[in-house]
Amino acid sequence: MTDETPPEEQVNHAHADIGIVTALPIEIGPFLSLLERQRSYTGGKFKFIGGVLGDKLKIVIVQKAVGFAKARKATQALIEAHTPEWVLSVGFGGALQREMQIADIVMADSIVDQHGHTLRVDLQMEADPKKRLHVGRLLTADQILLKVDDKLELGEKHEALSVDLETLAVAQICKETGTKFLAIRSISDDLSEDLPKEILSLMGESGSVRAGAVLGAMWNRFGSVKDMWHLREKAMTAARRLAKFLNSLLPRLMP
Repeated sequence: MTDETPPEEQVNHAHADIGIVTALPIEIGPFLSLLERQRSYTGGKFKFIGGVLGDKLKIVIVQKAVGFAKARKATQALIEAHTPEWVLSVGFGGALQREMQIADIVMADSIVDQHGHTLRVDLQMEADPKKRLHVGRLLTADQILLKVDDKLELGEKHEALSVDLETLAVAQICKETGTKFLAIRSISDDLSEDLPKEILSLMGESGSVRAGAVLGAMWNRFGSVKDMWHLREKAMTAARRLAKFLNSLLPRLMP
């Protein structure tokens, strides 16, 4: 017995309406709680989680895309496996302007890196400062920026609102493949103070604080543990705001 269904009527069960590329599970955790019928699998070095938002919007999220190179590979794998109509670079961002506050949402209308590469984003959305929604340029940096002075300098130099490590990589793959693209960042660290240097060793890929690193931090500087938990609280505030914004935005992307 053969399948006589015409090709145009056959269903691609792997297809997703929207794909999301994110670095750390902590960034997308609150949004995951909104998805029904979740399934997950590991492909290469990445974790994929699929689910349904609302009645029928199919979402696939690829995690552990930390840094530029991994973000490119994760985006390529996501598009090849699930052929989404949209791909979104989603996660935390560091503020580059004084007015940016924790859990503010930034959507990119352009992206730049520290080497002069730029890419425009076809974004049909206006900023709404009263609702803490900002539209502007994102900076993809080479490494995590700890110092307020460094952030202010780069923000002025590149006229950027926020910084992360992955957005341009995701955008480049989407441009190469002709996939619709958006970048959405929730501010997880503002310009009120420097980030503790221990963030480079304390935070694991899961977003959890590693026990061994905590002991090392306590030995070197007891206050760093308190700093890290304070940073995590701000990150969770940013993640919850991000989930709320995605829940509102994503259904509008698919008529």
